[in-house]
Amino acid sequence: MIRAAALLLSGMTAAPGWSAGMLQCVPYARIVSGVDIHGDALNWWDQADGRFQRGHKPKKGAVLAFRAFGPMALGHVAVVSRVLDDRRILIRHANWSAPGAIEEDVLAIDVSALGDWSQVRVWHSPTAQMGARTNPTFGFIYPAKARLHDFTPDPALGASIRFARVDAGRWEEEKATPDRRMSVRIAQAVAEPKPARRGRTPHLRTDPAILTFADNAPAERSLSAIIADVKRETMLN
Repeated sequence: MIRAAALLLSGMTAAPGWSAGMLQCVPYARIVSGVDIHGDALNWWDQADGRFQRGHKPKKGAVLAFRAFGPMALGHVAVVSRVLDDRRILIRHANWSAPGAIEEDVLAIDVSALGDWSQVRVWHSPTAQMGARTNPTFGFIYPAKARLHDFTPDPALGASIRFARVDAGRWEEEKATPDRRMSVRIAQAVAEPKPARRGRTPHLRTDPAILTFADNAPAERSLSAIIADVKRETMLN
């Protein structure tokens, strides 16, 4: 139980760690991006060589390929839905924060020292904050035509839920301070009460909140510190 709580609160869950009966990140990213690559996410970068352009600059419709790291034994892939600036993008991906969960237009931040998107942090919907883990990536795979395709849930691909969809217009950046710590106004996913329906998940609305983080020196945080932050956010909201 303690380990499960740690994984949930720290944002350490990732696509390959869940049951094969759940929607995986690979088929979701393939459909949404149109990048026709199969196999484990950790192999997408090499498979794209000679077939698709690759690089380290985010573009709408591009696939961000994650390296195998920690619980991401098979890597991860996510699709860029919007570029906010050179350090912030919105992504759409599946099976990251919860089994089979589809998260749309959630924040990913470049925390690499060189600004090349080789290290990122990703929004964690269950705790409504950025994940504590820094995730290594290969870079971006660019489709021939940059467009986002609709995803229709298909039982053949595994069970899925639309866990969070955040209004892209609610992500607003504040000016960076001299010590290179950046205050980012983020849209916080909050469960909105609705009449109970069997088989339905809570509808999510957005509520702005402030998150401050060090973009050039990410630090590991203890579980107790994360839990304290979550409790503090709950009291404030």
